[in-house]
Amino acid sequence: MDLDAETPSIDSILENANGHGNGNGHGADETPARTKPRRAAVAELGQLPSVIESLLFAAGAPVPVARLVEALEGPSRSEVVQALDALAAEYERCGRGLRLVQVAGGYQLRTPAEHGPFVRRLLRERPPRLSRPMLETLAIVAYRQPCTRVEIEAIRGVEADAVLATLTDRRLVRILGRKDAPGRPLLYGTTKEFLEVFGLPDLSALPTLRELGDGAEVLASADLTVAADGVVATGTPQAAVAASAGAAEARPDADGTPHDG
Repeated sequence: MDLDAETPSIDSILENANGHGNGNGHGADETPARTKPRRAAVAELGQLPSVIESLLFAAGAPVPVARLVEALEGPSRSEVVQALDALAAEYERCGRGLRLVQVAGGYQLRTPAEHGPFVRRLLRERPPRLSRPMLETLAIVAYRQPCTRVEIEAIRGVEADAVLATLTDRRLVRILGRKDAPGRPLLYGTTKEFLEVFGLPDLSALPTLRELGDGAEVLASADLTVAADGVVATGTPQAAVAASAGAAEARPDADGTPHDG
């Protein structure tokens, strides 16, 4: 095996998912490529849920429904969604070692959380650790995005340069642009990888401020005031909660990145 060979992309895997064998388009059938159709019909490959299962297994990363529909070339979006629901229910009902989850704007096959210790022992890997400062910073970015470093530091009360650099390196946070304000400070937002790590289908799945408890309204308040006992949200807590409830317009899309508008 050539270890220096380029790893195939998700698109290339899905493009060749009609191949036989390991899902890479190469297998026991050695019929010359010129005699093969570009893609096999779903009817030739089998039941729709099993075909989708193969696509998700081969892709590894979350695959949007639109991409599955495109790769299948035939079934409608509603039929694909129904097949996904049936597949997810089958995994749950049979207590299988895989789960079909909706995460980061797509669908992905994952091992159950309770099997995590065994998987890590097999792979000899430790789960990625997020320190308390990292988690606090991520929470602020997730609810306030797009936000600046100054806003993060005002809420946390400490410098955030090092933490933001680490989160950016881990691809949990990214720079979105610059704020139209004096100094043109950088704006930060979450990424698709953020959604994957925390198992979220999109940002609307984040807990509401009311669920987070007292003081959480500062995470979404448009205006902050530095008081003697720390930073507080300007206005009433109810107003901040209402603003958070309607934050879908300002929050990132399903891939974890904010709208342009």
